Amino acid sequence: MKKEPLWTSSFIKLMVGNLFVFMSFQMLIPTLPPYIKSIGASGTEIGLVTALFSIGAVLSRPFIGFMLEYKARKPLVLIGALMLLLITFLYPLSQVVVIFLAFRLIHGLAWGWSTTVNGTAAVDVIPNSRLGEGMGYYGLSITIGMIIAPSLGIFLFQVTSFTNLVYISGVLGVIALLLMASVRYQTPDIVLKTKKEDLKFSYLGSLIDKSGWFPAMLTLFINLGYGTIVTFIVIFGEERGIDQIFLFYLCNAVLASLSRPVAGKWFDQKGPIGLVILTIFITFIGMWVLSFAHSNFMIGLAGVLFGIGFGSLIPTLQSWTLSQTPANRRGVANGMFFSSIDLGIGLSGLVFGVLAQYVEIGTLFQISSVFMVAALIMIILKGRRTKEARQPKEAIS
Repeated sequence: MKKEPLWTSSFIKLMVGNLFVFMSFQMLIPTLPPYIKSIGASGTEIGLVTALFSIGAVLSRPFIGFMLEYKARKPLVLIGALMLLLITFLYPLSQVVVIFLAFRLIHGLAWGWSTTVNGTAAVDVIPNSRLGEGMGYYGLSITIGMIIAPSLGIFLFQVTSFTNLVYISGVLGVIALLLMASVRYQTPDIVLKTKKEDLKFSYLGSLIDKSGWFPAMLTLFINLGYGTIVTFIVIFGEERGIDQIFLFYLCNAVLASLSRPVAGKWFDQKGPIGLVILTIFITFIGMWVLSFAHSNFMIGLAGVLFGIGFGSLIPTLQSWTLSQTPANRRGVANGMFFSSIDLGIGLSGLVFGVLAQYVEIGTLFQISSVFMVAALIMIILKGRRTKEARQPKEAIS
């Protein structure tokens, strides 16, 4: 049987546009904690950089998830990209800690809007028979952005001013906006036929989709562990005297790019459970290798493990969440998925930001890896229940 086309012009433009959105955003992430520290922030306030952003993202997603049940995709995508661009250019004005933290909350609101809409628009242009593969490739735009951009941001932060870093980030945001404006979006018929008056808004109902709650819960636990790396890896490199911390991101990007297509096809052919178990385990090992790193080689090795594990894990969980969800609820499901990421990273940054005042950063990585173990236990138990549920059916047949 002939495969449905995946590599359409719209899919490519949307994927590349989303890459530039994540590049623009993620290159600021590792530089914001040292920047706010330089203007007088305390350890707790540094933790709030991540926490307030995540709170904003989580707060906005139920509203945009509800809007995606009855609105066309294109205007929502462009509004999100424009809001991100505007808030990015405000950062150089934030010389006061309180103002900076207020900008982070607003940025989170815009980020929650944009990531929910972009992910839903991508699902709409991917054939259902190739959802795992398509979201795997689309997820590369997220993973590569999350991996390459921080090293670029760190480099620019070291060689130029924070203001120049923001301007470069803004240029990437403009490119993203132009690419996304040229996409031919495919809003599902059921959404186009639905009117706002036909729906009743429930904040909880638009925050959580019952069909895909389990992979979203796994995503939350995994990012509670991963959040310590996002918040503290630059400071960790300074503590250990590791001068090539970008190797973590570089090796991560290369291996994620190589493993992602394989993981996507595995998902389509065999389902998510075995793949999720393997990738969580590899990610857990990567966290411990990172915690013991005192050399560039160990940093690179940790990046390799994260590229194979975490790089395949996140798009697999997203595909799993969306595959459980009706077409008209995909906006809610995407919002729930990304909220799980942001909430996990935000809570992690806040809790471990306080703990970082008392223990070494490498120890933080080890402590936070407990959340990976919890996720691993959850998916193993899920796999056993699924297998037991199938056995009676197989016996009857």
